[in-house]
Amino acid sequence: MTTTASSDTPDKLDDDDYPAYTMGRAAEMTGTTPGFLRALGEHRLITPLRSDGGHRRYSRYQLRIAMRARDLVDQGTPIEAACRIVILEDQLEEALRLNEQLRRSQRAQEPTADT
Repeated sequence: MTTTASSDTPDKLDDDDYPAYTMGRAAEMTGTTPGFLRALGEHRLITPLRSDGGHRRYSRYQLRIAMRARDLVDQGTPIEAACRIVILEDQLEEALRLNEQLRRSQRAQEPTADT
């Protein structure tokens, strides 16, 4: 017999923000070192959650952010600048998403012309 999650219970493996990866696994997946991931934390680009034992745990979203920073560093950008660039890119993406959401909301509220 196969069990499935109920439709109202989100699957943690599908949650981009669920801290599923240990530091070692995160470093392997991003092609970086644990030291690089710690440096991203020191520059406040990503803040991993901590397990009950105090170990860092990373989400898929954080791994994507780390890979973007790694790409910039690989191109010769200093890590401090790479972190700032990624933060600004993330803020811009969120602002554009909110802007589009507001535009859709305004369009939905506009009265239609009767002709």
